[in-house]
Amino acid sequence: MSVGNVFLVGPMGAGKTTIGRLLADELQLEFIDADREIEERSGVDIPWIFDKEGEEGFRRREAEVIEDLSLRSDILLSTGGGAVLEAHNRQVLMSRGTVVYLYTSVEEQVRRTAKDRKRPLLQTGSPQKVLRNLMAIRDPLYREIADIVVETDGRAPRTVIQDILSRLAGRKQRASAD
Repeated sequence: MSVGNVFLVGPMGAGKTTIGRLLADELQLEFIDADREIEERSGVDIPWIFDKEGEEGFRRREAEVIEDLSLRSDILLSTGGGAVLEAHNRQVLMSRGTVVYLYTSVEEQVRRTAKDRKRPLLQTGSPQKVLRNLMAIRDPLYREIADIVVETDGRAPRTVIQDILSRLAGRKQRASAD
């Protein structure tokens, strides 16, 4: 099934990297993780970028990577949780591929990210409060650009992937019928 580019959006802990790798294999697309790409291009890790350049510096780098990578063909791009904050990123993602929103509840995000020390926004006394605040801002933006919304709470990656594959096939059938 040829689907063109697929872009995964959603909060941290939604499974964008895990599901992205497996889904890319199924769709025979090149998998690219935007955060890893930023680290490779800059030669430093994301916490360092946040520490030295702040969130603004990181978002600038992220926008450059999304702009560049989204011009490629046949990729599955896993974006960072905050990529949707920039209007230009949202426009680029919507216009250059199919956007899949991996929805995950705040409670599940807390559980999945509890031991992760590489997430600068969670290095606080109350990760749950931070995640709740981020979700209040970002969830409407994810939904605004999503072609497909898939809930991941309590679901194995393979189940989520099968759900996405069937929805992509349905979109392709509808498009060819038009």
